[in-house]
Order: sequence, then structure tokens, then C-alpha cells
Amino acid sequence: MEIYTDLNDILQPFTRAHVTIGNFDGVHLGHQKLFDQVVARARQDKGTSVAITFDPHPLKVLSPQGIRLISTTPQKIELIERAGIDVLVIIPFNREVAVTTAVEFVDQVLLGRVGMRDLVVGYDYAMGKGRQGDTAFLQRQGQEKGFSVMVMPAHYEQGMLVSSSRIRELVAAGKMRDVRRLLGRWYQIRGDVQWGRQRGGKLLGFPTANLNLSEEDLCPKRGVYVTQVIYDGRQYGGVSNIGYNPTFGDTGLVAETHIFDFNADIYGRPLKINLLRHLRGEIAFSGPDALARQIHRDIEVAQKVLAKERQKKLIAYQRPSTV
Repeated sequence: MEIYTDLNDILQPFTRAHVTIGNFDGVHLGHQKLFDQVVARARQDKGTSVAITFDPHPLKVLSPQGIRLISTTPQKIELIERAGIDVLVIIPFNREVAVTTAVEFVDQVLLGRVGMRDLVVGYDYAMGKGRQGDTAFLQRQGQEKGFSVMVMPAHYEQGMLVSSSRIRELVAAGKMRDVRRLLGRWYQIRGDVQWGRQRGGKLLGFPTANLNLSEEDLCPKRGVYVTQVIYDGRQYGGVSNIGYNPTFGDTGLVAETHIFDFNADIYGRPLKINLLRHLRGEIAFSGPDALARQIHRDIEVAQKVLAKERQKKLIAYQRPSTV
């Protein structure tokens, strides 16, 4: 996948460009439907599939409250590439871009710079200053300027509308199985392993890998989770506590993860943690012994949950093809 982070780097329009545009926070199943359409239409036309997005998210610039994002920019890039898109254009968003009118954006960016001949957008998409460029506007522009427009309907999974805002609500509530239904994958946090207070192994008998979290980012419900840990291309089971460790009076927000069947020095190394299930809230225990006993119980439950997930994957793998 080719990636452009400056429109001036696009020296000539792409060949028969089939385009989708949006913020794509989380790259959820609704977004994936857009990408599937664009890729299929581009291949049929022997053209180029193009996704256009913005960084930072426009609400980070325009709203005093900002927005808590489901995915980081590197995650978004990984997921869009996995969808089979040929070209990703990441437009740096600022207040100058914000005052661009919808007509200017169509003429200067989509047609003039990208060379769009076909556009696929979601049912609720709008572009340009004041979000004036809604789907009806885009369809009129297409008729006037010679490009086709496909508007994808809302996508539902098991009766739930798939949307980034709904996913944020579910993450904050710790409803990770519902999050997975809408994302099409487990919700993931990631970062470099930080030095902690070394209590997990020495005091409790459960060494942990610690990732610092920011309260300004989207943070799952506080408490203990069953997790899948991805390190150096391998996957391990684990339990993670997300919170402030009230038993010891800590103040920083951190994800502390005990990784099963693992013994390696990974300080400063990147770690990815999939959150499978919220087990319990964060509790202040009477002391280290009471906390250690609860961790034992948490691990027992987590291992059962992980065993069921492995069985589901095995059954899915062995299921005969219907083709």
C-alpha cells in the first residue's frame, strides 16, 4: 500500500481512482464494508483503490472536548492495508483545512489531485466547512462533474448499529464481546513496556508487563481483564489490571499484565494486548496476601475463558466449506 501524508507529494492523479473518504476511527465492520466495495470496484475497472483520511481526527482540532479515539494512526494504517487498499492518503488536518468548502475539496483534492472517477461513502458522511457536503450534495456533484457516487447504508451486527461512537461507549463500559462484534476483532491496547515498581513478581509472585495509559485517550472500564498478549509475533494468554492499583495507593493510570507461560526481559519493547472479557472491577485489598489470592482466582477464570476461545477457533478451522 502506498501512503501519502502530503497532498503535494501526489505528482499526478491515480489511474481510474475509486475512492472512499472518512475518519475511519477503529476501522470497524462498517468501514470494512466501504473498503470491500472500493477494492472490488477498482479491480473490476483495473483501477486504483484509494482511501482518504485525516490526522489528527478533525474533532481533536475543532472541539474543545476533543475525542477519545478507538485506534491510533499506526493501527489505522495497518488495518486499512489489511483491507487491500492500494493507496492511503492521510491529510494533515488543521483549521485551514477546516474552512475548505465542500466544492473546493471535491474540485481541488478529489478530482484535481486524486483523479477520482468513483466515490463510495457511508450513509452519514459529510465533508467541507460546516459539513455542507453531505451525500445528497456529493450525488449532485457527481452528476454535474462526471463521477459516480455509491452511498453505503448503515450496517448492523446482531441488532446493534456499527458506529465508532457506539464502540467508544462499549469500550468505556467494558463490554468487550460486544466491541468485538462491531469491530470484527478484539479491542487492543498497545505500547512499550515500562519500568514499574517491581511488586508483581517480588511481592505477589505474579510479574507484570506495564503499559502507561493516558486519561485523555479512550480507556476501557477500570478493572481486571482476560487478555491475549502479542509479543514478537507470538500470542500468549494473560490477565490485565487497568487502573490505579488502589491496594498500594498508586496514582498513575496503567495496564499491568501478567503473561502466562512467559519469562523474558521485555522492558522497552512493544506489546499488544487484546481485551477479551472484563472479569471484575478494581478493588482495594487489605494487603498483598489477599490480592495474591484474588489474582490466583482471576487466572483460573482467565484460563477457562482462553480455552473456550481456542476451542471456538479450532471448530471454525475444522468446519467444512460450503462452497
